[in-house]
Amino acid sequence: MNHGGNEKENMKTEQLSGFTADDKGEILTTNQGVKVSEDEHSLKAGVRGPTLMEDFHFREKMTHFDHERIPERVVHARGFAAHGEFRVYERMKEYTKAHFLQDPDDVTPVFVRFSTVAGSRGSAETVRDARGFATKFYTQEGNYDLVGNNIPVFFIQDAIKFPDLVHALKPEPHNEIPQAQSAHDTFWDFIANNQESAHMVMWAMSDRAIPRSFRMMEGFGVHTFRFVNEEGMAHFVKFHWKPVLGTHSLVWDEAQKIGGKDPDFHRRDLWESIEMGNYPEYELGVQLLSEEDEFKFDFDVLDPTKLWPEEDIPVKLIGKMTLNRNVDNVFAETEQAAFHAGNVVPGIDFTNDPLLQGRLFSYTDTQLIRLGGPNFHELPINRPVCPFHNNQRDGYGRQTINRGQVSYHNNSLAAGTPRPASGAEGGYVHYQEKVDGRKIRSRSESFNDFFTQATLFWNSMSTPEKEHIIQAFSFELGKVKSKSVQQQVVDMFANVSIELASAFAEAIGAVPPSGKDKEYAKSSPALSQENTKKLPLTRKVGVILGQDFNGEGVGAILDGLKQKGMQPEVISNKLGPVTGNKGEKIEAVHTFLTADSVLFDAIYAAGGTGNSLFMKEAARYVSEAFAHYKPIGATFEGMEILEKTCGAESRGVVAEDDSSTFISRFTDAVSAHRFWDRKLL
Repeated sequence: MNHGGNEKENMKTEQLSGFTADDKGEILTTNQGVKVSEDEHSLKAGVRGPTLMEDFHFREKMTHFDHERIPERVVHARGFAAHGEFRVYERMKEYTKAHFLQDPDDVTPVFVRFSTVAGSRGSAETVRDARGFATKFYTQEGNYDLVGNNIPVFFIQDAIKFPDLVHALKPEPHNEIPQAQSAHDTFWDFIANNQESAHMVMWAMSDRAIPRSFRMMEGFGVHTFRFVNEEGMAHFVKFHWKPVLGTHSLVWDEAQKIGGKDPDFHRRDLWESIEMGNYPEYELGVQLLSEEDEFKFDFDVLDPTKLWPEEDIPVKLIGKMTLNRNVDNVFAETEQAAFHAGNVVPGIDFTNDPLLQGRLFSYTDTQLIRLGGPNFHELPINRPVCPFHNNQRDGYGRQTINRGQVSYHNNSLAAGTPRPASGAEGGYVHYQEKVDGRKIRSRSESFNDFFTQATLFWNSMSTPEKEHIIQAFSFELGKVKSKSVQQQVVDMFANVSIELASAFAEAIGAVPPSGKDKEYAKSSPALSQENTKKLPLTRKVGVILGQDFNGEGVGAILDGLKQKGMQPEVISNKLGPVTGNKGEKIEAVHTFLTADSVLFDAIYAAGGTGNSLFMKEAARYVSEAFAHYKPIGATFEGMEILEKTCGAESRGVVAEDDSSTFISRFTDAVSAHRFWDRKLL
């Protein structure tokens, strides 16, 4: 045996991997070689205090992370956006002096970007993932950015761990697999060893992570902010976007198939809805908490892994946003849009949430590399609608041509201009919170409960939603190769629910947990999508239509569905007009080849005749929609398809020849969204 050759090969492998045999127990250092004593907590003024700028380790770590990818965003790279407007319902003077929240007659322009988190710009849109929900308000006092997600909590409590989270979530570096998925070893290894993530993971494994559309997706500011009024009085505030159409999701099999049939499904839906005049609407809600009530709960209100249960702290709806204009150019607007959690206006301020504190540094740093320098605020999509003046000059991409010899403050040559504004003149004045504490890398003990709210989420789910969460864990962990990581996750989520952990442990061949669930019965009905609004508006109905259909009856039904706010789209074996039994013409805009049942909210087999291939494809559409628990309707000859597939007596199946009766019953079925108690064949 050639032992020398093996040793050389091993040394070569270690060198290529960046390690040698002697340094696999390496000490963590900065890029300057300074040994790091703590990598879990950023430096703060006291355990609940603000993050300090002198934390060179945090700044270096975050700066390197922010600059890892060019030119697309490191995270939230796959996004789509639209313009719109916002109106407040009532004067909010009691709580905040923010000008755009005072007069219901004022219209504030907005720009909203929706996005996935994990995938690259070319990834599919229906993957299991959190979704970004970022809103730029172009107010008269400057731009205000509400940069949130469709999930109200986050994986980590301190921003110093964000690079670690994303590194674990992204494709594994040795083979760049998998794209836009969390179903792999490094992600779940991170979760098992950073258990503050338990609550967010429950949301990510739920139906919330596969939304039906951007138009049917909630948004959350995630962090606790402050409202400050003219008298300087502050309230803690959390922000919510409530979609007028309700909050609805796909099923997992459907989401996977849509990813292949139409990877642009969500952006296409948003674009087409706005083009058709079906403008997406969201109500802005706030949860308000007086500062004296900060410590009255069994969770820390500054902890970004915790939500405020709506039953304990109600959501007050204060305004509505309507998206009514598509972008003219995706690159110039959507891709060049620069959001920043630190872009606030007078009346809105920050708290010492350690994840928020880190974001206040990270966003500007990211834009510097992504958009080529410090003047990204001058790009048209980022420019405020109010004037701006300062002594900042030059740099990449400068568009303003400044005149005069003075570019400093204080000065006499320009009569002291531009000068600071007083508070009475609308100058931004930071809330004067008392800060007193030792410089320390630590976290408040009040952040240490990782599992109670994860259990609250589980308790709040309906039976079908719980089944979907179990299936999600089973799928994701079924893709994990490490048996150790699988078992660690089982043991971790036994702290959330023995029922949950036992179910997916059995599915992946891990050892199920022993013992009983802790006694914690609290639930929050607001967390279950079963309790959302259920409306037929804007729902897409795939209409299967053959030649010689009942022209009078089908025509009346299609008109009736449109009047109810639905969007019927005809599918046949070829494009073009389909002819009815009395010469009526209805245009087929899809064929069985160019569309699929997963692209529609409901299927209506309208009738008519067709060859064997037509009947086979029609049956495939109906069967798949039935398996995805969708509403199904049939009239006239279309009932023959039901007989060969799902039958006419199943839940959510409407078989009826009378047009008015069919319209009424089918509208109710479409409004219900899904029929989870349906017995699948």
